[in-house]
Amino acid sequence: MKRRLTRKDLKIYKEKLINLKEDIINQIRDISEDTLMKSQKDISGDISGYSIHMADVASDNYDREFNLGLVSGERETLLEIEEALKRVEEKSYGVCRMCEKSIAKTRLKAIPYAKYCKKCQEETEKGNRI
Repeated sequence: MKRRLTRKDLKIYKEKLINLKEDIINQIRDISEDTLMKSQKDISGDISGYSIHMADVASDNYDREFNLGLVSGERETLLEIEEALKRVEEKSYGVCRMCEKSIAKTRLKAIPYAKYCKKCQEETEKGNRI
């Protein structure tokens, strides 16, 4: 049951992947600028000459770590999008990499970089939990 996507479908998904990639790159840039480019005083909004309270430092550090975690997750998604774009070029996009059956279009609309059909994705996730 290797029903391949049409050229028109591939073009639509390629556009969707490229747009998603651009959105994520912009999000990473915004988060990075907000998180990494500001000093401790800029982050806290403190313009006085007084030192910064340790609780504020801890809170700011937590926010920074949280944002860096978001960026890391977004980078993982970017890699998956790049892989999906390669599959589009190779005409193997939309085919499950485990069972080689077609991935449902509804799944591809929700997760355009999906590399497994729903059933195989669930099997993969079960294996990771063990």
